[in-house]
Amino acid sequence: MATKIPLQTSNNVNVAAKAPPAAASRGGGKTIEEMYQKKSQLEHILLRPDTYIGSIEKHTQTLWVYENEEMVNRPVTYVPGLYKIFDEILVNAADNKQRDPKMDFLKVVIDVEQNLISVCNSGDGVPVEIHQEEGVYVPEMIFGHLLTSSNYNDNEKKTTGGRNGYGAKLANIFSTEFTIETADGKRQKKYKQVFENNMGKKSEPVITKCNKSENWTKVSFKPDLGKFGMTHLEDDVVALMSKRVFDIAGCLGKTVKVELNGQRIPIKSFTDYVDLYLNAANKSRTEPLPRMVEKVNDRWEVCVSISEGQFQQVSFVNSIATIKGGTHVDYVTSQITNYIVGIVNKKNKTANVKAHNVKNHLWVFVNSLIDNPAFDSQTKETLTLRQSSFGSKCELSEDILKKVAKSGVVENLLSWATFKQSKDLKKSDGTKADRVQVEKLEDANKAGGKESQRCTLILTEGDSAKALAMAGMSVVGRDYYGVFPLRGKLLNVREATTTQITNNKEIENIKKILGLKQNVKYENVNSLRYGHMMIMTDQDHDGSHIKGLLINFIHSFWPTLLKVPSFLVEFITPIVKATRKTGGSRKAEVLSFYSMPEYESWKESLSGNASGWTIKYYKGLGTSTSAEGKEYFESLDIHKKDFIWEDEQDGDAIELAFSKKKIEARKNWLSHFEPGTHLDQKQQKISFSDFVNKELILFSMADLQRSIPSMVDGLKPGQRKILFCSFKRNFTREAKVAQFSGYVSEHSAYHHGEQSLAGTIIGMAQDYVGSNNINLLQPGGQFGTRNMGGKDAANARYIYTKLSSATRVLFPKDDDVLLNYLNEDGQKIEPTWYMPIIPTVLVNGCEGIGTGWSSFIPNYNPRDIVANVRRLLSGESMVAMDPWYRNFKGTIEKTASKEGGSSYTVTGVYEEIDETTLRITELPIRRWTEDYKQFLEALKTTNNTPYIQSVKAYNDDRSVDFELHLSEENMTMARQEGILKLLKLTTTIATTNMHLFDENNLIKKYATPEQILEEFFELRLQYYGKRKKVILENLELELLKLENKVRFILGVVSGDIIVNNRRKADLVQELGQKGFTPFPKKAKPVEAAVAGATDTAEEESEETSEVPASRSTFISGSEYDYLLSLAIATLTLEKVQELCGERDKIKQAVEDMKKATPRSLWLRDLDSLDAELDKLDQEDATAEIEREAAQKKLRNEAGAPLKGGKAAPRKQAPKKTTKAASSSAMEIGDNVVEVPKPKGRQGAKKKAPAAAAPADVKADDDEMLDLAQRLAKSNFGSTTENPSKAAISLDDDDDDVVVEVAAPAKGGRKPAAASKAVKPPAAPRKRGPAASKKQPAAEVVAASPEKKVRKMRSSPFNKKSSSVLGRLANKEGEEEESTETVVVGNSSRPKRANRKAMKYVLSDSESESGNDSEFDDIEDDEDDE
Repeated sequence: MATKIPLQTSNNVNVAAKAPPAAASRGGGKTIEEMYQKKSQLEHILLRPDTYIGSIEKHTQTLWVYENEEMVNRPVTYVPGLYKIFDEILVNAADNKQRDPKMDFLKVVIDVEQNLISVCNSGDGVPVEIHQEEGVYVPEMIFGHLLTSSNYNDNEKKTTGGRNGYGAKLANIFSTEFTIETADGKRQKKYKQVFENNMGKKSEPVITKCNKSENWTKVSFKPDLGKFGMTHLEDDVVALMSKRVFDIAGCLGKTVKVELNGQRIPIKSFTDYVDLYLNAANKSRTEPLPRMVEKVNDRWEVCVSISEGQFQQVSFVNSIATIKGGTHVDYVTSQITNYIVGIVNKKNKTANVKAHNVKNHLWVFVNSLIDNPAFDSQTKETLTLRQSSFGSKCELSEDILKKVAKSGVVENLLSWATFKQSKDLKKSDGTKADRVQVEKLEDANKAGGKESQRCTLILTEGDSAKALAMAGMSVVGRDYYGVFPLRGKLLNVREATTTQITNNKEIENIKKILGLKQNVKYENVNSLRYGHMMIMTDQDHDGSHIKGLLINFIHSFWPTLLKVPSFLVEFITPIVKATRKTGGSRKAEVLSFYSMPEYESWKESLSGNASGWTIKYYKGLGTSTSAEGKEYFESLDIHKKDFIWEDEQDGDAIELAFSKKKIEARKNWLSHFEPGTHLDQKQQKISFSDFVNKELILFSMADLQRSIPSMVDGLKPGQRKILFCSFKRNFTREAKVAQFSGYVSEHSAYHHGEQSLAGTIIGMAQDYVGSNNINLLQPGGQFGTRNMGGKDAANARYIYTKLSSATRVLFPKDDDVLLNYLNEDGQKIEPTWYMPIIPTVLVNGCEGIGTGWSSFIPNYNPRDIVANVRRLLSGESMVAMDPWYRNFKGTIEKTASKEGGSSYTVTGVYEEIDETTLRITELPIRRWTEDYKQFLEALKTTNNTPYIQSVKAYNDDRSVDFELHLSEENMTMARQEGILKLLKLTTTIATTNMHLFDENNLIKKYATPEQILEEFFELRLQYYGKRKKVILENLELELLKLENKVRFILGVVSGDIIVNNRRKADLVQELGQKGFTPFPKKAKPVEAAVAGATDTAEEESEETSEVPASRSTFISGSEYDYLLSLAIATLTLEKVQELCGERDKIKQAVEDMKKATPRSLWLRDLDSLDAELDKLDQEDATAEIEREAAQKKLRNEAGAPLKGGKAAPRKQAPKKTTKAASSSAMEIGDNVVEVPKPKGRQGAKKKAPAAAAPADVKADDDEMLDLAQRLAKSNFGSTTENPSKAAISLDDDDDDVVVEVAAPAKGGRKPAAASKAVKPPAAPRKRGPAASKKQPAAEVVAASPEKKVRKMRSSPFNKKSSSVLGRLANKEGEEEESTETVVVGNSSRPKRANRKAMKYVLSDSESESGNDSEFDDIEDDEDDE
């Protein structure tokens, strides 16, 4: 019978007598039994030890060991398997501290001579009791039977090192002798048992009595050195084992006395343990390493120091030394690295430091207790347990993180980043070579040679500038001059990352061409390929910026080069040239100006003597011809300016302009900008600080003005140019956006790309939710939708636009003459700002980023703004306004208020249709439908599990309608998480960044919209006062002119004044003697005369009406042209009657205007705006009804009818009513006359009662005829009695046209803002209705038998809108033609003679019919320009 070897289960290997071997295979070889074998666990462990304890071969590795009473980091030769079995026994002893906190000592003996290792610990011993299931004593089962452990219950959280049931058994198996001793005080039994022969033999246990106070366990073993290839315990192994004893001392702390070979280890805390390492490392350092310690909680202790270029860690999990780290080390380290990354990248924007870079500069010590730890192998070198299963958290405090940041690691990383950047940048270094291959480089022949210091590299702005420089080469030659064109603007290297710089081809080329090398300090230019670098850019703001960027590039990397005399120079070209041809064959006189102030000064010196000069503006180098290029290079000394380094202030100035660290200083720099600042180009040498403070600052200001709108009109310059050209063109008929952008470029001196301009036009016309509350331009076509946030707009050549009806209500024509118009290239362009009746920056909001500042202002409700203006006019306090977006159905709620502004939460709308269906009907502002749809699609699967079952979209271009289907379980989860949060139906907007230019063009921050409105209110009120003053002046002058005309006609008729067959000079003298008031014609402004400007009649008429008289001179001898140019047909008594009637009407208008106040004028404009807003609301309401009907139909067809369901709590709040209480002045009552925007040159007039509706036109005619009959019976000079019309005579030079201004019929005409300018009709049929409604001023008593009417010429006054504000302006260069108007007294239409009557009545029907023909003519005129 076979006998079993102790503790083994395999029958095959324990039989005493073996069966005879099977026959070997034919030809020899192994038997089946030899090929396929079964081993017991013990045999397997001994046969394959690396699976359990690691390698049993000697390894050499650099490790920390303890020897000579200190920690030493040196190469150690050891057997990992031997080290592991020792560690298993040691960790078992340390684990007892977790089982019994009363444990107070741990003693380790390493006896090299006897090859004996023993580990003894106090605390509860192993129970000395027979295991009921296994039938053996527990100590024997634990230490002598494989796969036995107390750690198998994973539901029980334990912070011990044991896990798999091998541990101590492995030490037993790899020992020649293994003794277990334990004292169980609870049972008062002491147990001892000896195992021998690799656990193959065991003695019977010896059990004796002990005291209750005795509780300890001792394991002694003699390693089987032969299995480890050793003959004795070598020094390296002993040193490593000793270090592990110190590890345990550091982990257990002061509550456990740890002894090694009878000597107590002087380690009382984890900090003391860490000091062993740091003290050892400090021996090779001049300064001690810093030490930041934190005991986070009972389970975590962390210490951090710094390392030099390689990450180091010493970590423990439940006293197990994880020499390779693991998830616990990553957990701690990531908190530190993330914190440091933020600091380093903030200090050096270009560092681009990553977490792993920071990690390489850290030395981290971690002592942790973790629930049921899992490792990568039985050797337990790396923890693999997920962080979420640790059983505790280790969140480092801000205090230790700050200490780490101040420990020197940040400085080390910054130095490392600088070194790395420098190393990377050196890859693109240049060399002093005779020839370099660079595309588009025209190299100097002697560059890189012996005379390289005499060579100049000309860097030009683009290829066209290169062509100009090449033309100049024919003068200076190619030996010493090279040319290289730059592509756009150079990178700002001061704030760029190394990757950006190394990938920048332009910088690489410049370094290669010049031969520049990184980190070289240049005292001279001898080692470079060129001795000078000349910058040749356009003379505009962008050209200055390119110069600055090149200077910044050199200063950032080679600051000493800027100190080398004449290394950096610039080439300037004229910005304006004035040419005057001289008599004979002499060459024309040419004056060149290199700055606008220089040109302006010369222009003023001309006074009125500007004839003969032709002006040409040179905004780009491409404007100059090749011949001019040669001229420039012939006079190189005039055009070449040297940059010089005066002192360190020059460097500070360059940094101020380009460093992000100087943001506040840059803001201060820009806020102290003084208009008129410029660089004197007559100086031969320019300091860098002068360049920055006098030239580059102009670019920064221009960039800021392009990005930040004005508080007054809410417009940026590009938008203002568009509005200016819309008003100039009387843009009431649709035109293509592409064509209109060309018109704007031509008429407003727009110097940027027309594509950008077209984009701005499209933006001003957009009206989807989240864009404009009141779009100033009308969209005709696809201008973009909320589907893609406007990015789905059609190309500019396919879409049409025109002025919106509300625009002229917001920007009244009567204010145009009060504005300060700019002048560029001798051309009058847009004003500094427009003057709307409410702050449009609040209506449509704004967003922009400029130099030093950015701005964001949300949209507000125009009705709220109007209501607050009315309150201010009434002396009441304003009501706080919240953001509001037209047609937005969600809610906007204030969430926080602080001194710098407020923040708001914008919430969309959803409904719970049933337990599994959600319907989303509104998204937060600026969350576009297409993006949101993609988000919902991504949400359908979360972590590879379906979340939303389906998404159905019923959206259109203006509305949102998504239907989501979820399972009931997911719906419940969504409610718990918060549907708004889950579906991202909330966003935030803030009013903390409201920067605007104020009325003085200074940047200013506003904390609230009420602050903006308050500042606007004071300025706007002043302008209503100015408007009243100008209107009164014009009316009074008009009155004076009428009286003079009456006197003159009577004088001619009576024979007192004889005009025929006389010299004009004599007539002028006589009229002066008789006391007639002179009205001389205006001459062209100086700039127009100098520039040779020849505007069309249309443009000239607007300019002369808007340029104040103080800016013009008068033409001598033209004082009485307004009388002498009268047509012969006007010298009649009926004309006198007519003029007298007009005079009385104007007198009444003057009286009315005198009674008016700025506040009443403003209220009248607000009434007009309210009417326009009512119309917009009505249009929106109608569109919404139609949309909902269409949606309902579509859903029904799709089989998804709208279900009645529970609305979400965040459902849209009730919409504000458009009709407020009368006290709020928000409603236009029936008893209030709608005062439309003054039309054309109509000007001020008496407030008329409401006219009859269009249906009553015939009755109105009858009434007018009765009145005419009464007037016919009145005496000479009697005036009209109908106050509903004001007749005004518009006389300019030879024109004498009567315009009767009819009060608008209530509800029977277009809103005031939509009215067009009056212009002679294209065909008589368009004036038929007007003539039929005409009210006679007086009946002619002694009229000629035939009613003759002379056709009036096309007057520029009638091309434009006919505001009274422009009447004072006179016209020159017009054909002299007169018009006679004869009014009949009967009810029939006037019979037409050879000429048609041109008496105007501004009635509803005419304003509409006349507009079409007007714009046709205007466009024709513009085409002729």
